[in-house]
Amino acid sequence: MPLSPFACTNCGHWQRYFAVPPNCPICSDVRNDLPPSGWKFVTPELLAPQLQYHWRETIPGIWEFWSTPRFGLDSHGWLLIYPEGNVAFEAAPYYNDAQLQKIEELGGINILASSHPHGYGALYQLQDHFRPELLIQKDDLEWTKAFRVTIPYDETLEIRPGLTLHHTGGHYAGHSVLHDAARRAVFAGDALKIEFDPDGTAARISCHKAYHKQIPLSRDEARRYRAVFETLDFTSVFTPFEYATETSTKAALALLDEVIAGPPFTRSIPIQR
Repeated sequence: MPLSPFACTNCGHWQRYFAVPPNCPICSDVRNDLPPSGWKFVTPELLAPQLQYHWRETIPGIWEFWSTPRFGLDSHGWLLIYPEGNVAFEAAPYYNDAQLQKIEELGGINILASSHPHGYGALYQLQDHFRPELLIQKDDLEWTKAFRVTIPYDETLEIRPGLTLHHTGGHYAGHSVLHDAARRAVFAGDALKIEFDPDGTAARISCHKAYHKQIPLSRDEARRYRAVFETLDFTSVFTPFEYATETSTKAALALLDEVIAGPPFTRSIPIQR
């Protein structure tokens, strides 16, 4: 029996299932809220006409893909352009033909990866269309039913010189970040959350075990984050939901030092320049 893709309308998580799924594993998990009115799922045919589709080059060589209005957790997809083959990290909730054509024009996708399930979006769709290698940290394989992981990895994986995946754990068991040394950028997943002033300036930074439930990281989880971030030189932070070009390693370490000093917390603190 063929398996069809279904997206949860509460969080946007895609599953391939033989019928309408009985539940959503992401919403059933402690890190997300249950839908107050019960489970609702949509197919690509139902979802696609409801969205408007966008893209832009955020900084030289990094393209952002997203849709409006908000669907699910509203993740954004990032495309990193390289002469030797492009890398996509995270994914938008769904891609229309124009977005897929734009990615084709930019060189397609050779490598596809994500930090953790909240950033997966329509990874399955990008895999089906571009046939890239798909990299997920081995401790998050349980969440990948919509697509096929071709390269599971352990603590670090160098995609190519200067572009490396680092396992952090914490928010999810397999949570990982991608560091682009040449662009001094870190794709931090949900390890970091940036808040902005009304003028768009990145102003505050926080970290959480569970954002919706406001559960903080434990001290050891924060120590693990710090051990990874202190090895990375960055001045820009990209998450599945936003990016800040004036947030550095210094700001991340200052936050984690406060969390480690304890007691652990989820409040945001001013970004240190």
